[in-house]
Amino acid sequence: MDFVRVGDKLLDRRKIAAAVDEILTLRCRGYSQAETARRLGVDRSFVSRLESLGEVRRGRRVAVIGFPLANKEELEKMLEEEGVEYILLLTEDERWEFLRQRSGVEVFNFLMETVARLREFDAVIIIGSDYRIRLSEALLGREVIGVEIGTSPIREDRTLEAEKLRHLVRQVLLPAKERRKR
Repeated sequence: MDFVRVGDKLLDRRKIAAAVDEILTLRCRGYSQAETARRLGVDRSFVSRLESLGEVRRGRRVAVIGFPLANKEELEKMLEEEGVEYILLLTEDERWEFLRQRSGVEVFNFLMETVARLREFDAVIIIGSDYRIRLSEALLGREVIGVEIGTSPIREDRTLEAEKLRHLVRQVLLPAKERRKR
């Protein structure tokens, strides 16, 4: 047991650490500070202050979306390690399961919410077919970086080399003046 006494209160360090982990997990998944605070019953300012305490650097905000990917878990882990803030990767089976489980209205709302969320990022890396990349560029109207894994339609999972994607993410995350030097 890892307890600490503060005045007349007995605090459980593990409970505090679990709450902080949950806040960071939700923020990494793309939830806003307000959404995160609401879900966990804390003030939004607490979430903001927590982030300020742990902030290592400010930089470009990057999102990565891609499907259908055979090595989804490997890529997700690497993207989390690299500090990518929003990650949405699917296998071919997950893509079709997502569509089967939702009504047309739910799919439309999800797409609209996702596009709105992506517009908050400085750069969006799209992993997919040539068609999906062109469509994403038209929808987002901002810096979209395409990683083509095939010609549309892609009907089976594709493998993307994790180190190739890591290199791209690192280049995108570099501040503009650092990118110009290279």
